[in-house]
Amino acid sequence: MNITIDLIKQLRDQSGVSISACKKALEEAAGDLDVAFDLLRKKGEAKAKERSERTTSEGVVSIVKDGSKAAAITIACETDFVSKNEDFINTVKDFANQVLSGTEIADAEISDLGLKMGENVVLKSSETLDGNVLGTYVHSNNKLGAVAILEGGNEEIAKQIAMHVTATSPKALNKSDVDQVYIDKELAFAKEELASSNKPESIWDKILTGKESKLRSDVALNSQSFVMNPDQTIEEFAAANNAKVTGFRLYKI
Repeated sequence: MNITIDLIKQLRDQSGVSISACKKALEEAAGDLDVAFDLLRKKGEAKAKERSERTTSEGVVSIVKDGSKAAAITIACETDFVSKNEDFINTVKDFANQVLSGTEIADAEISDLGLKMGENVVLKSSETLDGNVLGTYVHSNNKLGAVAILEGGNEEIAKQIAMHVTATSPKALNKSDVDQVYIDKELAFAKEELASSNKPESIWDKILTGKESKLRSDVALNSQSFVMNPDQTIEEFAAANNAKVTGFRLYKI
């Protein structure tokens, strides 16, 4: 069978791989487009196994929302070049919309994306969130994003809080929610500093109690100073807008 340019282009559009690879696959498949695509996929899967040990330190965060429901996914890749590729970014967004609609991302879809990009591509996280009022934000580099969940208020207030989350990376919603393991580790460092200071041991407990209170305030979202108005905490900012923050998520590559 004659392998035409149009046939090669059709396979190229379908698979995303090079023209030469498409031509070779079509020749092996005697011009059968479906068989040629399967051949490319099998070869791609073999290469994917070789790539699977490569570091995936780049990638994209995508968050989409529809009313009171949002979906957020993070997909990692090897290079900044691919993470900035418009086709890659749009595909990740398509995946997020797919998750929002209730359909999980199949392993084969991730494999196909890796085949198309020629890199190790890994689905790092995928989830949906529900809430009374949702605000979403993804930084311009697509490597950092957040969702803020409110009772009351509006989407703009929630979005501002989501932006704050990306700036401060809080560890918990409220001071009482902060992981005790984190607190104990930080207090251990503080105690070592006290041991090498001239401060009397009789006041260490008081100092450490104050240190713990500040630690919890600094890393709990509701008690953090709002980055857009440091005179207010996030809890105060929300309350001033008839809202209460009930949850958040932070996503980053």
